[in-house]
Amino acid sequence: MSTYLPTIKQLQYLVALHEHGHFGKAAEASFVSQSTLSAGIRELESLLGVTLVERSRRVVRFTPLGNSVVAKAHRLLREAEELSDLVQAAGQPLSGELRMSVIPTIAPFLLPRILPRLRRERPQLKLFLREETSDHAIESLHHGRADCVLLALPFATGDVEKEIIAHDELFVAFPKDDPRDPPAEIAPSMIDEGRLLLLEDGHCLKEHALAACNRPEMRASATMIGTSLHTLVQMVDNGLGLTMLPKMAIDAGILLGTDVVARPLKGKQTGREIALVWRTNSPRAEEFRLLAEELRAG
Repeated sequence: MSTYLPTIKQLQYLVALHEHGHFGKAAEASFVSQSTLSAGIRELESLLGVTLVERSRRVVRFTPLGNSVVAKAHRLLREAEELSDLVQAAGQPLSGELRMSVIPTIAPFLLPRILPRLRRERPQLKLFLREETSDHAIESLHHGRADCVLLALPFATGDVEKEIIAHDELFVAFPKDDPRDPPAEIAPSMIDEGRLLLLEDGHCLKEHALAACNRPEMRASATMIGTSLHTLVQMVDNGLGLTMLPKMAIDAGILLGTDVVARPLKGKQTGREIALVWRTNSPRAEEFRLLAEELRAG
């Protein structure tokens, strides 16, 4: 029976290579040279006596066993992170490093209001932020790349705990010279699905908007093209259609300097829940609840 055990660093290199599919990009993400990362993975393979990665000039391909090892490595690295978290949680709350992923339809509108106060009142907290779409953010959470995620619900999050931060209503945004003169509230039936512009796949706001309208034909007719809410606003401002915006973005001034008007979407379920989520049974759960309180206070 072999007494060799892989090191945390070797497993981190292997996981990074699997995530990025390129030695150079994986090395950059790991803050080491490409030769260091490659040597670490070769040493792992040599001491295990197996091939985990098939290498060629243009392609990095993991063997079936390599994929299985990566899946196990994710779990081991997450356990190692939680071991560190357990120790950190025993000290001063909301201090040290905390990695939070935030979705793009929240980050630019909520964080500028929150971060100055957090820096002032929690000087020992080193908050590392990563902007990711909802699916990538949840993947980062479960793979241990993020400690918590700030996102909008409903969304499939897997096994997590959560704290609701706020309710965020949806508005319909359109050019101010729209000839139909919409009322104070816009019913979903009034929306011309052929003119509706939404965020591209991967953004949960698209699903929230479609669900709020409860019109199945919209999925086929709406144009999923926007890479950001700012892009959608510019398209509407240029008369290319209409879109849906969360109140959070409107309150943050996304319409300033444009000729775009926004009216509330009429209905019973026309919004999204802003939530902070983290892995179930995390030893830092009380810290995350405290962070949620800080976010609510902002």
